[in-house]
Amino acid sequence: MDSADAPVAVVTGANRGSGRGIAAELKARGYRVFGLNRTALGEGWLNEFSCDLADADQIRLAVEQVLAEAGRVDVCVFNAVDRVLEPISSMDADDWEHTLAINLSSHFHLTRLLLPAVRASRGQFVFMGSHAGTHYFEGGAAYSAAKAALGAFVETLLLEERPHGVRACLVSPGAIANLDGDNSAHKMSVDSIARCVASVIDLPHDMTVGQIEIRPASPLRASVTGIDRLLYV
Repeated sequence: MDSADAPVAVVTGANRGSGRGIAAELKARGYRVFGLNRTALGEGWLNEFSCDLADADQIRLAVEQVLAEAGRVDVCVFNAVDRVLEPISSMDADDWEHTLAINLSSHFHLTRLLLPAVRASRGQFVFMGSHAGTHYFEGGAAYSAAKAALGAFVETLLLEERPHGVRACLVSPGAIANLDGDNSAHKMSVDSIARCVASVIDLPHDMTVGQIEIRPASPLRASVTGIDRLLYV
């Protein structure tokens, strides 16, 4: 059973993949973990609240529920993500708005609502970015735009809130084996991602990491190398 005075972590998208791994790792390190999930994981070790992050009202209600039950928040990990990969010419406008709502606007709403509690605990926000925010690709306009803007949001949050004792970090990973059964040697495991995020959270309180970029240790061999890469830019 969780101790009532244990630190509290909120993790979005904690029902699968790296989000589930992060939640489990923080649980193992002594946190009371609350998941904001659109679809419930349904396991007793995680305190879950149903929340569609595209809906600001649902975010507000979920935060009220977490604060009422937990009484404090020390860490929030923004892990939930949604992707629509379509060319600009054919992308539906609703898909664009939904992608930005999940991958960007929800971060603003949740940060603003949790900020008083995280200030009170002198806690930390951790945002899961992506290489898509700096390495663009065809069909990735909505996803890459949201992740690129997230970098500006996190840095601004750090500048504004560090004087109040609040830390913020953007973790920008490359390929993750997020799907069950994916054991690719060219992707990072969800357990490795979880350990990385937890290590950032557990840094001494007199220091902060504003951004960390992580990559698979064994990437796929590029089909084009050397100066010939410039032909494809």
